[in-house]
Amino acid sequence: MKPPAFQIRVPGSTANLGPGFDSIGLALNRFLVLNAKRADKWQFHYLDQPEFHPQLDNNLIYQTAKKLAESRQGKLPPYSVDVLSDIPLARGLGSSGAAIIAGIELVDLLLDLRLSIDEKAWIACSIEGHPDNVTASLFGGLVVSTQSETGVHSARLPVPEFDFVALIPNCELKTSDARHVLPPSLTFRDAIEGSSVANVLICALLTNDGELAGKMMESDRFHQPYRAPLIPNLDKISQMAREAGAYGTFLSGAGPTLMSLAPKIKSAAVQASLQSAFPEDECAILSPVGEGVQVSISSLS
Repeated sequence: MKPPAFQIRVPGSTANLGPGFDSIGLALNRFLVLNAKRADKWQFHYLDQPEFHPQLDNNLIYQTAKKLAESRQGKLPPYSVDVLSDIPLARGLGSSGAAIIAGIELVDLLLDLRLSIDEKAWIACSIEGHPDNVTASLFGGLVVSTQSETGVHSARLPVPEFDFVALIPNCELKTSDARHVLPPSLTFRDAIEGSSVANVLICALLTNDGELAGKMMESDRFHQPYRAPLIPNLDKISQMAREAGAYGTFLSGAGPTLMSLAPKIKSAAVQASLQSAFPEDECAILSPVGEGVQVSISSLS
């Protein structure tokens, strides 16, 4: 029996964390929330984005759900969905990853597929093309993943005891555009250096060594040097954040959001400094969250 109403809540995420390109993701306290109830036809109402009303076939949540349902020879019963989200679109905070996870959970619930979490991860990665954002939104916390042509493997790690100060520009940067500036290959030496920097970053986060983690975040060899020209004032912002007490600054996902790793006692000062310098943009203190996607069923009164 299909539930009369349900809620799906998915955390947003930051990815790469500097050198962890397409591999490291961290769930953050920005959320995509779907409140659904039975209806005569499928509808999505973006309550906090009234100007955003994509057609069903262009709605990533519904598109994901429909394709997965069809692959399992199922048909989705119609629901009216109220959508609330404080994850900005095309800003490097995992909006598409959260939408994909929401779509998968929607089908899993309505068609009673009883997918394992590893099956959900593989489906999500097959759609997204890389695992960092989707696995963070699915599992929650700090997740390190690798994806091949046949599967995805993820390690869930303890949530870092730091704040993440996000400077979210008032402009979009599509991941596809940011990928166009990346080189087709790296030298063997650069690849080794990039890999070692990512390895040290993870160890630094696990041992709560903020100074070392920040240094590694700013030592990436895989993507930040190539995307830096797309991000105005990156060097200035990194310096200002460091002077205010941050350990280091990195591109969140493909950007344009910049994220500064900061001790909890310094994050307010970092936020104040950056917000004062860039009043047209949003500057927010974000915290890691240990829980991934949550589904709850309710009854209509």
